[in-house]
Amino acid sequence: MAKIHPLSEVQTSVIGEHTSVWQFVVILANAQIGKDCNINAHVFIENDVKIGNGVTIKSGVQVWDGVTIEDNVFIGPNVTFTNDLVPRSRQYPAKFERTLIKRGASIGANATIIAGNTIGEYAVIGAGSVITKNIGPYELHYGNPAIHKGYVTKEGKVLDLERKDKEGNYYTLE
Repeated sequence: MAKIHPLSEVQTSVIGEHTSVWQFVVILANAQIGKDCNINAHVFIENDVKIGNGVTIKSGVQVWDGVTIEDNVFIGPNVTFTNDLVPRSRQYPAKFERTLIKRGASIGANATIIAGNTIGEYAVIGAGSVITKNIGPYELHYGNPAIHKGYVTKEGKVLDLERKDKEGNYYTLE
């Protein structure tokens, strides 16, 4: 059974067991949230959103229509997702852009994810980065706009662009 703080508004019935929803969270009716997730305070999750199992979403994040977050993803505090490339007040597109965050990826605090992009498996996005293009699996990107700076293993070891660690060992990522 999910743990939902009484000061949150959870309209969806599709929320997995052992998921924690903290205070001042709003989750709209058509959102789908997996099991063993941790949804921190002050998070807003819109309708056309799918969140996998084991996901952590830190405080201050808004997850808009068109965003899919796969299993075991970390979303840092105040990460910003967009879903409309040319927003206008009270004018909505026929279809929102789709954004996909693949399993195991980590997105650092205050990063901005521009709509329509995919962040690959186990990729890491540095804090404050702006993602304007697709990010490959295991890639490390940071900056504004974010630039490919290296790789990260599934275990979290940072590698350079040649897939070499600080000790000079080379890695194959799969």
